[in-house]
Order: sequence, then C-alpha cells, then structure tokens
Amino acid sequence: MAFPELLDRVGGLGRFQVLQIVALVTPILWVTSQNMLENFSAAVPRHRCWVPLLDNNTAQASVSGDFGPSALLTISIPPGPALQPHPCRRFRQPQWQLMEPNTTATNWSDADTEPCGDGWVYDHSTFTSTIVTTWDLVCDSQALRPMAQSIYLAGILVGAAVCGHASDRFGRRRVLTWSYLQAAVSGTTAAFIPIFPLYCLFRFLVAFAVAGVMMNTASLLTEWTSAQARPLMMTLNALGFSFGQVLTGSVAYGVRSWRMLQLAVSAPFFLYFIYSWWLPESARWLLTVGKLDQGLQELQRVAAINKKKAEGDTLTIEVLRSAMQEEASGDQTRARLGTLLHTPGLRLRTFISMLCWFAFGFTFYGLALNLQGLGSNIFLLQVLVGVVDFPVKIGSLLLLDRLGRRLCQASSLVLPGLSILANILVPHEMGVLRSSLAVLGLGSLGAAFTCATILSSELFPTVLRMTAVGLGQVAARGGAILGPLVPLLGVYGPWLPLLVYGVVSVLSGLAALLLPETKNLPLPDTIQDIQKQSVKKVTHDRAGQSILRSTWL
Repeated sequence: MAFPELLDRVGGLGRFQVLQIVALVTPILWVTSQNMLENFSAAVPRHRCWVPLLDNNTAQASVSGDFGPSALLTISIPPGPALQPHPCRRFRQPQWQLMEPNTTATNWSDADTEPCGDGWVYDHSTFTSTIVTTWDLVCDSQALRPMAQSIYLAGILVGAAVCGHASDRFGRRRVLTWSYLQAAVSGTTAAFIPIFPLYCLFRFLVAFAVAGVMMNTASLLTEWTSAQARPLMMTLNALGFSFGQVLTGSVAYGVRSWRMLQLAVSAPFFLYFIYSWWLPESARWLLTVGKLDQGLQELQRVAAINKKKAEGDTLTIEVLRSAMQEEASGDQTRARLGTLLHTPGLRLRTFISMLCWFAFGFTFYGLALNLQGLGSNIFLLQVLVGVVDFPVKIGSLLLLDRLGRRLCQASSLVLPGLSILANILVPHEMGVLRSSLAVLGLGSLGAAFTCATILSSELFPTVLRMTAVGLGQVAARGGAILGPLVPLLGVYGPWLPLLVYGVVSVLSGLAALLLPETKNLPLPDTIQDIQKQSVKKVTHDRAGQSILRSTWL
C-alpha cells in the first residue's frame, strides 16, 4: 500500500479538502495584491517643477498686472511632451515676452531652463500620495521606481530558493505559517517606513514571504489531494490569482494613499497566521522524513473531518511503515542537472522551455506592473485583467486537449506579442482601443502560464522533472526582474519598450513550435523513454514520407 492508497482511505477529496482550499486560496488573493501593489502605490502622477510665481504666495503678490494661473504657468514652465508643462525643467527667469501677442511658446532656448532645484508639484486628483510623490522618484531619480519593483521580484526569486529547501527540511505548514507572519509584519512595517532604501528592504522581505506562501500552498494542496482531483485543486488555486487581480483594483480604487493601501493588503496576513496553526502538516512529508507518529495523527485527523473515522482508526504505525517502504522501492535514482544540458534529446527542450518561462515572466510583469503606460484608467484595467483571466485559464485547459500542447504554448505567446506590437501603432488618444489590446495581451499571457506549467511537466522524465521545472521557475523570475526595467528605454522613444516586449513574446512563441507534441503521450519516467519517443517520431515521419512518395508515384 503506497501513500496514494493511504490518502484514499482517509479521503482524497472530501470535506477536509473543501475547507483546505478555502483556507489556503483566500491568502492567495492578497498575495496577488502584494504582487500588483506598485501599479498603484508607485503610480506616477502628473508633475511639474516648483516655481515661486505659482507656488509661493509672497511671490505671486509681487506680480503686477492681472495674470491668471495659466499665464503664470506659461512664463514659468517650458512646454514638454504633448505640449504639456515640462515635468523636469523650469525657466531660470520668468519669460515675460511669452505674454506678448505675437510671441509663440517656442521663443526660448534650452539655455533658459534649469532642472527642478526646489522640488516638484504633483497632481493629487487620482492618488493622495504614492511612493513617487513621497520620495520624488521622478526625472533624474525615475529609475528608482522600477528598481523598487525589481527588488521586490528578486525577493520572490530568493524566497523560492530558500523556502523550497526550508519546507523540505522543516515542513510545509511550519514554513507557510512563518511566511504569513513575515508578510504581515514586513508589509505593515513598509507602510510606515520614512526612508526609501528601507522601504525597498521590507518590500524584499514581503516578496520573500510571498514566495513561501505560493510554494507551500501548492505543495499542501497537491499532497493532501487524490490524483484525480489534483487538476481541479490546481485550477482553483490558479483562479485565486485571477480573483486577486480583481480584488487589487477594487481595493486600490477605494484607498488612494499608498501607506494605507500597503497596510490594507498586509494586515489580513495576521489573520492567516493565526488560523494556519489549525492546518495539518503534509502527511506525505511527515512519513517521508520518518515522523510516523505525527503522520498517523494527521491522517486520522483528516479521516475524522472527512467522516471516515473508522477507516482512520485502522491505520497503524506498521501500516504506514509498510506503505513508505513500498513507495521507496519504486523510486529511481535521480539524474544530475548536467544531464539536461548534455543529453541531445533534452538540451533543446530545456532551453526552449526556459525561454517560454522567461518570456512569460518578462512580458507579464513588465506590462502588469506598468498599467499606466497601457491606459488611462488603471483601476479598471487591473479589474479587467483579472476578469479576462477567468475564461482564459479555463479555456486553455480545454484547448490543450484539442489543439495540443505545442500549438497552445506557441499561440499563447505569439498572440499577446502581436497585441503589444499593435499598441505601438495606436495613438494615445484612442484610450479604449489601447486598453482593449493591453487586456487581450495580458489575458493571453495567463494562458501561457497554464500551458507552460503543463507542457514543462510532460516534456521531461520523472527523474529530472522537478529539476527542469525549477529551471523554468528561475527563468520566469529572472524575466520578471528584468521586465519592469524595460520602460526605462522610453527615454529613447515611447514605442521602444512595447517593441521589446512584443518581439520577445513573439520569438519565444515561434521557438515553442520546435518542441515535440506531448498530447496523449504517457509521462516519461527515464531518459530512455524520451529517446524512445524521439525514435518513434522519426519512424512515424519517415513512414509518412514513404506513403506520400508512393502516392505521387
């Protein structure tokens, strides 16, 4: 009797699993809010230089004549992009000649201007405050804003590496409980930090904890659910991120101060920390590390919740020891990481799989964390991205069985790439069309995540599967770190960031066509199984060519 049979005896899909999915997926909503938070907390409002004639009452009183705010703005601030007041320059001296009837706004030179030496004045009509207005992350300091986002995403990368090892050593539930507490404390502290470097540090710690929450949530759901119900649980877990997108836009719409918003998305983790002590540890992990007594208690506890107390009482230490010995006897020796890179049949699969994961992280986080560049109403955009994500993720599961894995993976990257490239040609005045293309692109990238998750698990043999999946996650996090930095290229042309995102997505999608189709194929267990599949494909292709030649002859 292996562990899956033990789980069937206590209930692999019952009342306990329903309670567990509610308890574990609810925090995922707020995890998504943490991930998307800087769309709002780091939004860049319209701004201009502080100038005495406009922002100092004493200086205004000394102006002779009847000049309104618009006239004072014209003589104090040069025109910038789209003929709006320049966000980073001001006139050294008021340009009174611009008030003359026959003078145009172009009658001045760069030598007449200077940087904003006295700070900036921000438009607070949308947000009462953001980290940009708090620490003046504009003009020469504008690179600090995407750097903060990349530091957060780097925290997820480091957290995934550390928490994965920690959960294998200390247990899934224990690391999950700690992650809830760390997210709550670090997030709450970040809301009150007065210094930008410390803000980045505590956001890094939040991201570190977020990685622990995501990984251990998936592990507990997988290890407490029967194989038949596992796809359903993973789909519900994925939909938690979609609900989180909607929740983020809704909460940000009601809370316009970045400190209060940071606090609002962090405080719920205190509640999750408290009730996580109720969650049972993974019995599979407990038995694997030899903690049979505790594993037996958890199995009997789940059996009681699933109203199978009688079956749970029949379990004994001897039964568990026998089950784990049977499972251990079926284990195969793990291959090394170098096998992925040196085996001809696996090398191409590894590189293209990592490329697809990189393209997803690079494009999705690059766009999803820069909604201001895609449309005017970022609150509505955030909600729409989540709403579109529902049918896309469900539909992608259906299309995978109809169109095949390879074609779905390719189209889920090419389609958003084309949508992004099309946005280059759409004028900023056509906000509805730009927003529609952005939502279509981000929604399709949700399908790319689903396709990459399934395809990467089917491309590699059991002895190397988790290693390959881990490499894919590293590539995705690496792309996520680099993606938010691409908008810095906008200084060379507003179209350049979209071009980079679109080209990377399209080329990665086309590269996915080089992967073998895995639809309806059994999961390979060994490297020899991969080689057999390759031989069968070559034989099938040659047979098809022979039939075609005989038909023509």
